[in-house]
Amino acid sequence: MKKIISTLSITAILLAVFVTSCNKKIDDAYANPNADVRVPVETILPGLISCMAGNGAGHGPLNDYRFIGKYVQNFAFCNTGGQYDQMGGTTGSSDNAASLWRIHYFDIGQNCMNMIKWGQEEEKWNYAGVGKAIFAYSWLALTDYHGEVILKESFNTGQLTFKYDTQEDVYNYVRQLCRESIDLLNRTDGKSTATNLAVGDQYFYGGDVAKWKKFVYSIMARSFHHLTNKATYSADSVVKYCDLAINDNLDNAMVKFAGTSVSGTNNFWGPLRGNLGSTSIGTETAMRQSTFIANLMNGAGTFFTGVQDPRAWYILRGNTNGTIKGVDMNKGQTVIAAADRCESFWGISQNPSVSNTTPSNDANCRFIFRNAAPFPVVTATEIAFIKAEALYRKGDKPGALAAYTDGISKHFDMLTTQFATNVPAAKVITPAMKAAYMADPKVMPATAAALSLSHIMLQKYIALWGYDVLETWTDMRRYHYSDQETGTGRQVYVDFVKPSGGDLFINNNGKMVYRVRPRFNSEYVWNIEELGRIGATALDYHTKEMWFSQP
Repeated sequence: MKKIISTLSITAILLAVFVTSCNKKIDDAYANPNADVRVPVETILPGLISCMAGNGAGHGPLNDYRFIGKYVQNFAFCNTGGQYDQMGGTTGSSDNAASLWRIHYFDIGQNCMNMIKWGQEEEKWNYAGVGKAIFAYSWLALTDYHGEVILKESFNTGQLTFKYDTQEDVYNYVRQLCRESIDLLNRTDGKSTATNLAVGDQYFYGGDVAKWKKFVYSIMARSFHHLTNKATYSADSVVKYCDLAINDNLDNAMVKFAGTSVSGTNNFWGPLRGNLGSTSIGTETAMRQSTFIANLMNGAGTFFTGVQDPRAWYILRGNTNGTIKGVDMNKGQTVIAAADRCESFWGISQNPSVSNTTPSNDANCRFIFRNAAPFPVVTATEIAFIKAEALYRKGDKPGALAAYTDGISKHFDMLTTQFATNVPAAKVITPAMKAAYMADPKVMPATAAALSLSHIMLQKYIALWGYDVLETWTDMRRYHYSDQETGTGRQVYVDFVKPSGGDLFINNNGKMVYRVRPRFNSEYVWNIEELGRIGATALDYHTKEMWFSQP
């Protein structure tokens, strides 16, 4: 990672010295290859915000969610033989599924550190606080994705190789950053003004510090709740931070896009950027909705049997039969009757023949698959379901039922107010449709005592589908994909089928996937000895269970 940069930089410097006979020190002659030594903090923040979705260079969560979204069966590859459908890890020299690594260490990295440093020097405490908030978000995402990562030596520019730290170390650092962020965001002295913060924050919270603080508390809630398998798990801490976090859809943390003719100003999954079309094995980005999510919402599943979820037409795609169906993992869509094949996420019909055409516009695209659609990072519905599970584990079932109900309601409202574009007129959700769904006894238990983990986790799965893929994967790994709820004899994720036999990647050795390996074109090229120490050179490293999911 660092060696590549250092080698290129030094080569350019020596060439300049040779040509100009300059005797300046390296730091003076080539202090920064990309920009002036110091830039306004207001110009740094937009790029950092874009990294929480998919930035103009094509890096960010949306890049990687195309792959790990198949681990949790949000998506399925439209063809057979996809290694991610089979829960396989990235192999060879590929950098698939390595975008979170890239944005954290390269795109956020020193840029965020500079914004924090300069913000403090200039008494723009809000910029420094926002920088620590983004870093806390990114560190938590990174370790929940990869496990052990480089923390303590991560930005030491004097090194060429780096030691890995434990996931527990990273979790502790995330909470430290969150507390420091809140302290900075609470400061009103110096040059911390909402007007100035809005200059760099026009595509996230518009300079609203109160919303940034709720974002920070949401990250804190995540960090405490991910440890449900630990003896130290504290439901009270989770509830405390949930109550301080995002609890209103108006406060949802969403990366917004300008939506101009310039590709990079649009959503990574919109047709203008064309990132959902490849059918080649190893790339396999032509995605379809899975059978698992389709059956959760079309009434064909075991748990919500017979219940037609009106939200399906906002986030999923129909077929020429006018129904909602999905694709089985590793089976592809050609085995499905043509009239039952779901459209692509860009609204391209798969009847009579399969097609991965990229449309010229997004007039038939919905949800987060439109060019200018905002990308949710943390939402009120997620926080409601986190709170519901925490209260359930605490033994407060009435409180859990109230939070569960709130989570479903907030997801309906988020879709109808922010993602109603291009929904067929006959499928637009009315208050009566929402009320009928939420009154269905299959969805809403008659009593708090009848509430189960399956209710909470399956509804959270629906509410986070497509955009909060990493949180869903963290949930599923906490439950080891197929754990049963005590006393029910029922798998928490009812109907979720783990791949097996020929549908499970050969390198898995019969095990499920738990992590993504580090980025090849930094770690496996320059840091191989350290990777050997943590076991990352093994073909089945991606099946090594995470610290957060262990007792």
